[in-house]
Amino acid sequence: MIPFDFQPRTRIVFGPDTIQELGNLASELGARRALVVSDPGVIKAGHTQTGLDVLNAAGIETFLFDGVKENPSTDNVNEGVKVAQRHEIELIIGLGGGSAMDCAKGINFIFSNGGEMKDYWGVGKALKEMLPLIAVPTTAGTGSEAQSFALISDSKTHVKMACGDKKASCRVAVLDPKLTVSQPASITALTGIDAIAHALETFVTTKRNSCSMAFSREAWRLLAGNFAKVLDNPTNLEARGSMQLGACFAGMAIENSMLGATHALANPLTTHYGIAHGQAVAVMLPHVIRYNGQVHADWYQELLQVDDESNDYPPASEGVEGLANFITQLAQKAGLATNLTQLSVDKEKVEELAEHAATQWTGTFNPREVGKTELAYLYSLAF
Repeated sequence: MIPFDFQPRTRIVFGPDTIQELGNLASELGARRALVVSDPGVIKAGHTQTGLDVLNAAGIETFLFDGVKENPSTDNVNEGVKVAQRHEIELIIGLGGGSAMDCAKGINFIFSNGGEMKDYWGVGKALKEMLPLIAVPTTAGTGSEAQSFALISDSKTHVKMACGDKKASCRVAVLDPKLTVSQPASITALTGIDAIAHALETFVTTKRNSCSMAFSREAWRLLAGNFAKVLDNPTNLEARGSMQLGACFAGMAIENSMLGATHALANPLTTHYGIAHGQAVAVMLPHVIRYNGQVHADWYQELLQVDDESNDYPPASEGVEGLANFITQLAQKAGLATNLTQLSVDKEKVEELAEHAATQWTGTFNPREVGKTELAYLYSLAF
């Protein structure tokens, strides 16, 4: 028997055209002035304007903050806070990918509690209640809409800070798969492989429990069975919906069991080489699966036994090696690099990368212990 504390705080509204409900959902929260946090790509696609129009039609005054960058920084958050303070907002809406949702949460931390982002680095450091937050994800990747953490990079040190507090959880997540159809193929690839990693990592962490594993299993079934379909046919709305819902369920699994060594290894690659997070995950995940599988092969095989008549993943008989190879094949199909040499990472920097990876919180939840030595070994396998 494994004890756990499941604290569901987010209402999930899923289905095509659910963005049209955004005004009603915001009104139910009693807000009349909303800050909409979005990024240039989503704005260009027209999704942000759709959200603004729906909110305005419901009588809600809106103010747009479009200063979101990939891997949002403390500078981005501070700029957003200024807009929020200027207009005395009552609601925050993160409309976009993981970066927009993280930035929206970061703004909420400081607007509601004051101080600086680093003051909330860790867990449970916010003393005051926060504004209601609605997430409208336009990608199927991070699952940020189902998590109470904001990942914000320090603008000076470039260190990525995980700032978590249950009060930062979204009140509502609006999952409209139509919003994901317009994303570039590269974004579909990067976010999709990241979501798959979330399903796999959460299933084997030291904090895994009955609740998290239920979300991990369903996330894996939805994601692994539909990623290739979305790559082959980007307009397949059924597959898009499965990917978006799978990413959300994987986010709920993270909230209840955390992540592992793959993400600890990926973050330094982004920090030191500017490698996109999903790309770094794609390279490192197969090696972590094999490493963990030496001790916990039965856990991975359990996922491969999840029934789905349309699944494309390998049979349980292929075990850990089959699963690791499957991830590499998906990365190749998505047009992603599958080793660090392709990404121009210097072999001589492995020890430095490992030292940084050893400081990452997620590594402490890996089912096999990983310190600097083990992390350096995993990096070396990826060349």
